[in-house]
Amino acid sequence: HFVSGLEFDLATNLVGQPLVRQQVMKGLREFLENPNPVKPLVMSFHGSTGTGKTYVSSMLIRYLFQRGLQSPYVHHFSPIVHFPHAEQIEQYKESLKRWIQGNLTSCGRSAFLFDEMDKMHPGLIDVIIPFLGPSWVVYGTNYRKAIFIFISNAGGEQINNVTLALWRARKDREEISLQDLEPAISKAVFENPESGFWKSGIVNEHLIDFVVPFLPLKHHHVKQCVISELTQQGLEVRPDVVQEVADSIPYFPEEEKLFSSTGCKTVASRISFFF
Repeated sequence: HFVSGLEFDLATNLVGQPLVRQQVMKGLREFLENPNPVKPLVMSFHGSTGTGKTYVSSMLIRYLFQRGLQSPYVHHFSPIVHFPHAEQIEQYKESLKRWIQGNLTSCGRSAFLFDEMDKMHPGLIDVIIPFLGPSWVVYGTNYRKAIFIFISNAGGEQINNVTLALWRARKDREEISLQDLEPAISKAVFENPESGFWKSGIVNEHLIDFVVPFLPLKHHHVKQCVISELTQQGLEVRPDVVQEVADSIPYFPEEEKLFSSTGCKTVASRISFFF
């Protein structure tokens, strides 16, 4: 039942991301309808700033867990906060492994969010491989009902370039397929020495079930974000304000000014100038 709630919410509130909606719903449906999944659900969200990655992951968690991100079964990791020092990587590996193992022992239906994978020390994330694969029991834990979500700006630039090229080739954004984007994302994310996924077994062993690309947002998408932000803040939706806020955001490329450089990221702070 909440799956249809989530679907409705994504359709209503997530602007300009047809592929995301399709991938996320497909992944969740298959996973939740299966009483005995072979492995946990592993999704990797890619795209540039402000395109909705954090928004979608929070929305998903809100539907899955009663207290959303506050739930004791939801674990949120950010490399800058949790794994800041490269020289302590061995300690981090140990504690990350223990943390996941311990939490899956107490509740198999847990969610683990890894933010800013592009800033994760290469090698660190591989300690969680045993929890992601299809082997039945790891360290005596049944962990196959867990959900792992990786979020990363890596691949954003490539997604933007492909989207732009397709736009120039007169291809509508609704027609863009995963096949159009996957090679570019793989190159940027999985073959990049700077990336947390570099040479990672998670990639080599194909443990990511769904790669979810977030496309750059156009002017009219930003306007939709402005409208929903105004509505949320209980402010009057004035067309002139909507237009001005959307116009005040930088767009790229230089010539066409087609896509917002910051997605919808700065919309909320810009609105405050007008009220």
